[in-house]
Amino acid sequence: MNLPTPAIVAERGVERLPRLALILLCAAYVLPGIFGRDPWRNADLTAFGFMASIAEGRAPWWQPAIAGIAADGGPLPYWLGALAIKALPFLDAPVAARLPYAFVLVGVLVSVWYACFHLARTEAAQPVAFAFGGEAQAVDYARALADGALLALMACLGLLQLGHETTPELVQLLAVSVYLYGLAAAPFRVMRSRVAVLAALPVLAASGAPAVACALGLLGVLLNHRSSYDEAKSQRVWLLGALTAAVLAAWAFNGWAWRVQPGVHIGSLLSLLAWFCWPAGPLALWTLWRWRRHGLRRHITVPAIALLVPLVACIAMDGSERALLLALPSLAILAAFALPTLSRGFSAAVDWFSVFFFSAAALFFWLYYLSMHTGWPERPLANLKRLAEGFEPQFSLLALVMAVAASVSWLALVRWRTARHRHALWKSLALPAGGVALGWLLVMSLLLPPLDYARSLSPLVARLKARMPDNVACLAAPEQNLATLAALEWHGGWTVQGRGALASSACSYAVIGAGQAAPHGWQAVAQVKRPTDRSGSAGLVLLKRP
Repeated sequence: MNLPTPAIVAERGVERLPRLALILLCAAYVLPGIFGRDPWRNADLTAFGFMASIAEGRAPWWQPAIAGIAADGGPLPYWLGALAIKALPFLDAPVAARLPYAFVLVGVLVSVWYACFHLARTEAAQPVAFAFGGEAQAVDYARALADGALLALMACLGLLQLGHETTPELVQLLAVSVYLYGLAAAPFRVMRSRVAVLAALPVLAASGAPAVACALGLLGVLLNHRSSYDEAKSQRVWLLGALTAAVLAAWAFNGWAWRVQPGVHIGSLLSLLAWFCWPAGPLALWTLWRWRRHGLRRHITVPAIALLVPLVACIAMDGSERALLLALPSLAILAAFALPTLSRGFSAAVDWFSVFFFSAAALFFWLYYLSMHTGWPERPLANLKRLAEGFEPQFSLLALVMAVAASVSWLALVRWRTARHRHALWKSLALPAGGVALGWLLVMSLLLPPLDYARSLSPLVARLKARMPDNVACLAAPEQNLATLAALEWHGGWTVQGRGALASSACSYAVIGAGQAAPHGWQAVAQVKRPTDRSGSAGLVLLKRP
């Protein structure tokens, strides 16, 4: 007998995840990394450089710039950090800039929860009705799947670092999540869903992804056109308005740019998909297989279109993980619909893998911490001193208390999950999500000092300043990347010239890349490198006019 849906769920399977436990888990995931560290090199430092340039008056609000080089894409994400820096002058600027992005990440989690909740309430997504009753009720079933989607999103390895940076991609992720909610809630929350899509697409376009915004908008119009819900059909006009606003926003902010880089390697792409989307990716594939007879139903098509566009963008941009980041909300929602169809054996395998993997990782982190502060075991400390020259361990009682609390909570979670009477749908994702939160909190507490020392460009700038007089105000740095220019401006406090030839520069000091010959009229003073650089061609060469 063919079942109407592959979901067979009893009342006991929709046990509610305790709200206090869920809030604490989200806090353990979102809060670590906000305080006690510098902006890390590459995208995080570059984005902060644009924010600081606005807040300090070195660049106009409409056109953020680092060392005279304008930002590529819309300025909206940089406005968030700049406004926070100006509004919170009593905080360190990097901390102030990260605070609104913590709320952005919270917005992503909340939007995914509600998007999955409303999709699970649709008639086609409901579990099979039992002959004598006892099946899960619609709202309880939707809540259980929404909890699963939230856990799946937090368990995704690809969100871990990128979700805690102050980069435009995190604002794009929020816009995609809100857009998903707008489509999902259309049959149930008419006005809220309209406002959501009307806001999401222009924000996405103003954050540097106008092509993605237009593609999502067009697919949304097509999806709602064939929907059986009248409320969804009426949303088409609002989607067209959102599309128009997105195009105008991209035009106003000069956000259109050609970012396509053909030539992606299949092997590297598959490797990226495997680790970046774990564990939501495999579960999403299982959903597409088990619900294949319902592939045109709303709870599958809505996340599917929001998955297809970022995936195509990732392939077109030579396997960009930042483009793939936008696919994680859809993957998490699709992964949630796999939960009612999983076998006990698969759930047990996921549990045991999570227990061993994350417990081993936690033990590794604790051993490194003990070695840093007690000298035992000796090998980790020796490796650290060899890799991070000049690093001195710093003890923090607060970090130790947080790490102990996280480890005890992990043991309690493992004990709860291994109890045989647990039947909740979301149970298979409790350990993966808890393990990721545990690992992130331990790294951001026990190992934050050495990690920050290795990832920050502050030590490089400090070594550079030690070779220069205190009264130097101008520094020429042609052909340097934006992250290096941002570090020179922020950590060094210099007025940096990032464009133009050295021959025409009015600065008496300049830096060039290691391995480059000093141009005529300049004398090499020293070569400085980050403490973790081991290559002879790494670092910067300090030049001076003789």
